[in-house]
Amino acid sequence: MLSISKFLSFPISLHSQIQKSIMRWENESSVSEFLLLGLPIQREQQAMFFALFLSMYLTTILGNLLIILLIRLDSRLHTPMYFFLSHLALTDISFSSVTVPKMLMNMQTQHLFISYPDCISQMYFYMLFGGVDNFLLGEMAYDRYAAICHPLHYTSIMKKEFCVLLIAGSWILSCGSALLHTLLLAQLSFCADNTIPHFFCSLSILLKLSCSNTSLNELVILTTGAGVIILPLSGILLSYGRIVASILRVPSTKGICKALSTCGSHLSVVSLFYGTIVALYFSPSSNNSNEKDMIFSLMYTVVTPMLNPFIYSLRNRDMKLALGILFRNVILFFK
Repeated sequence: MLSISKFLSFPISLHSQIQKSIMRWENESSVSEFLLLGLPIQREQQAMFFALFLSMYLTTILGNLLIILLIRLDSRLHTPMYFFLSHLALTDISFSSVTVPKMLMNMQTQHLFISYPDCISQMYFYMLFGGVDNFLLGEMAYDRYAAICHPLHYTSIMKKEFCVLLIAGSWILSCGSALLHTLLLAQLSFCADNTIPHFFCSLSILLKLSCSNTSLNELVILTTGAGVIILPLSGILLSYGRIVASILRVPSTKGICKALSTCGSHLSVVSLFYGTIVALYFSPSSNNSNEKDMIFSLMYTVVTPMLNPFIYSLRNRDMKLALGILFRNVILFFK
């Protein structure tokens, strides 16, 4: 397995460039910090929800780190499918870490302010890791299509170089999209209201708070959204459409069971991830839209990254076998 650190160096190195741009444009805005209202939780319930979200966050970190460790240690998991899964686990850790620690700190300290540069940086990394998540799910669907529909040519299709190229492309495209949104937002002015009715700095809310013309920003959201969300989703639907057509051509109980065992975990993750996005952006607006946005945002920033390790470990025979071997080795080591 190739080291995943080199894929992180490129997007993270851009953080300094973003910070310089933010500092240059910060003087144009009278707002130096924002007020994150956070979740609408009563003060007497703060401790209970803090413990709940802290345990969910720690479960996310430990569960995804366990997946990465299993894939690293077990040579049988050194395949394209688990190569993509290890990157998905790493992205889930990063994606959740962008928003949850700040939310937990605000709940504990009741210091709800976030500085202008930190807010813009949080928005950048949120869009970066969210975009990588989208592309990885699409690439994993293509990997399942190649394994089921072209099993004899699978190794020649999903070569190591091609898999590395897909991963690198995911980071570069997501980084470019997030950087474009961030640089455009940094040029806007925020004149009066600095209150964000959310638990993190959301691009859509920041655009609403701006007193500048945001038509260009909204146009970029529509155009880049097609690349970051619609393109991977179309690839997923096309891949599984081909898989279903292949199974229907030669219908058999064995073939259906094999397809379900191969694709079941990925389909569960895709349904959870995109189901939440569809419910958030395509459901009718209402008077409590802010509360609805926060609930669905919690789903794909806290709940989904936490559930992914359980979905892949409990529904995947290879992962369960590798986990059993790891536990036996640990027990033998301490005897």
